[in-house]
Amino acid sequence: MLIPLKLSSQTDEQLMKRAASGSDLAFEELYNRHARRLQGFFKRRLGDDADLAADLMHDTFLRLYAARETYREGRSFRPWLYTIAYNLCKNHRRNQLAFENAAVLDGFSVEPPDVDLDAAILRDALRDALKRLPEPYAMLFSLHYEEELTVPQIAQITDLPEGTVKSRLHKAMNIIKQSLKQYEDN
Repeated sequence: MLIPLKLSSQTDEQLMKRAASGSDLAFEELYNRHARRLQGFFKRRLGDDADLAADLMHDTFLRLYAARETYREGRSFRPWLYTIAYNLCKNHRRNQLAFENAAVLDGFSVEPPDVDLDAAILRDALRDALKRLPEPYAMLFSLHYEEELTVPQIAQITDLPEGTVKSRLHKAMNIIKQSLKQYEDN
């Protein structure tokens, strides 16, 4: 007789396979593993609004639960989860722009390029630079540097060619470097 592995020791993909077969406990384990980080992603992308981030995080998991039976064995779980999150984020921003004609983005905690100044001033300067980053670049920047997804995973999530993802990430870094250039020591 085979003894099943504890849920906590199973991979995301194993848990999703079990969830697809009807295991609510496996789905709950996935939720416990990813909910906090996913909520942080929404919070950073949508202007530090904790309530909105919580709502979208829950919506992501509701959609994932509704689609659980469509999970294909061998498919990576995190890119699938972030594809749903990415689309919810895009839809929210599109709706927000339509109704308010404005978008708000807030900070990231990444290391800036070769800049030497007080940490608080640098954090504010970086936050401002990221707020001014055009949305397509900001989203890719967040997925790569905050969520630590790979270029192939981001390409899968965004339905963009890998070369385009790399190019936009490079452009985003150049925009940020240019914004922070005034703070470099001469």
